[in-house]
Amino acid sequence: MPQPATRARPTGCPGYSETLPCEPESAATARRLVRVALAVWGLDDLADDGALIVSELVSNAVRHARRESIRLTVDRPGAARVRIGVVDFSRVPPAVKEPDDEGEGGRGLALVNELAVRWGTELLPWGKRVWAELRGGEDA
Repeated sequence: MPQPATRARPTGCPGYSETLPCEPESAATARRLVRVALAVWGLDDLADDGALIVSELVSNAVRHARRESIRLTVDRPGAARVRIGVVDFSRVPPAVKEPDDEGEGGRGLALVNELAVRWGTELLPWGKRVWAELRGGEDA
């Protein structure tokens, strides 16, 4: 597995990012990256929720993106705050839908909404970033 890129931020916030192929198998790589970042930061208590959230965000991006790659970011804007983001090349914002009783679809963003402290979408000139924030420790 390639090593994730680490980049310095003007704010001093640590972060990891990785460009992944726009394919379903990228969810496993994204889960590993989130788990590694959280372990390095001593936020293991957020690992299970973070892994579920990134799986849903990557799955949505793979389903709706218009290019061959997506970008995963894992930032730590606070001591016990983590923001997981997935960037794709579609400008269509995600929408929470009622789950279909018969099918498997429609549950992803509802799950993100339950697990994350907050989540949202940032429109970019070339696409969008869908992000979810988790808080651990005293900030939970």
